[in-house]
This record gives sequence, C-alpha cells and structure tokens, in this order.
Amino acid sequence: MSKELAFHDWLEQGYSRGWIGPPICDTHDGTPISSSEFAQFEDGGDPCIHIIRLYEDAETKEAVERDHSPSVWRASNQGLVDGPA
Repeated sequence: MSKELAFHDWLEQGYSRGWIGPPICDTHDGTPISSSEFAQFEDGGDPCIHIIRLYEDAETKEAVERDHSPSVWRASNQGLVDGPA
C-alpha cells in the first residue's frame, strides 16, 4: 500500500467518523469556526480551535518546527515525541 493511499484511508476514516474536517487552507479559507465560536470571540471570549497541520514532506515539517516552537512543545507535552524535541 502506498503512503498516499494509507494517508487517504486514515483521513477518510476520521472524516466519516466525525473526528476531523476536510483538509483546508487556513491562509486562503480561514479557520473553520462555528457561529457560536465566532460569537464567543465577538463577546471577548477565547475559544480554542485545535488545528492539525498536514505537511507536504519531511523538509516542510522540519522547517515549520524550526520556526514554530508551539509545534515542538505541544508535541512533547502530548507525548507524541520522547522528551523535549
């Protein structure tokens, strides 16, 4: 099974079970947000919108993690990597 097929199967399963939305571009499409979450922002609230970044390749992953420290420390805090990355 190719990596692309394996990833697509994972994505399709998560989407069909209601765990995730479809991949979108946050830059061009905006953060997916409900009207109630938007209202919370408008009222001065601060709802968290959890995002999972999809990488095109290993080089993109390394570049993002080099420049975005929350991607490193959140992975460590959540046990996705052993110790501080």
